[in-house]
Amino acid sequence: MPVDPSAVKTWANLVTVARVLIAPFMFVLIPDEPGGSWVAFGLWFVLCSTDGIDGYLARRHGATTMGAFLDPLADKVLVIGAMVFLVSNDVFWVVPVAIIAARELAISLYRTFVGAKGVSVPASKIAKWKTVTQQLSVGFALAPLTALDAKWLWNGLLWISVALALISGSQYMWRARRSREPANAL
Repeated sequence: MPVDPSAVKTWANLVTVARVLIAPFMFVLIPDEPGGSWVAFGLWFVLCSTDGIDGYLARRHGATTMGAFLDPLADKVLVIGAMVFLVSNDVFWVVPVAIIAARELAISLYRTFVGAKGVSVPASKIAKWKTVTQQLSVGFALAPLTALDAKWLWNGLLWISVALALISGSQYMWRARRSREPANAL
């Protein structure tokens, strides 16, 4: 049975809120020095997997306005939070994380601004790939098997996610600019 788009209490939203509430526990499990942690990796894997679960539930029962706001927010809290902890522990370099965080802040502000006008800005395919590469980068940096011996892997994924962040951010801004142009200017 489809849910009302204005509904707040839905299974998908419950999963999303749980992801945000559990995230701080995962952050404190990130080890203080490079080397990874199976416990942090396991919880990271679960939290990233639940992103697909809440998406499945939203598609099956109907998306809500609250879910459209909360799901990207949960992704950002998880990814940026984990990256900041990895920077503070000298695992990730601050520059790519700062670029990603700036992009996320800019797009979130844009979504909030146009959302107040009733405009929805769904995630693009490139933005979804960006999120996946970010999640993989953090995951490989946390997994003890790859944390030290495959730094090239998670560092490469981190820079790929920077490129995807810049590309998808540019796409959003280009589309926003195009939508403001008069029809005869096209």
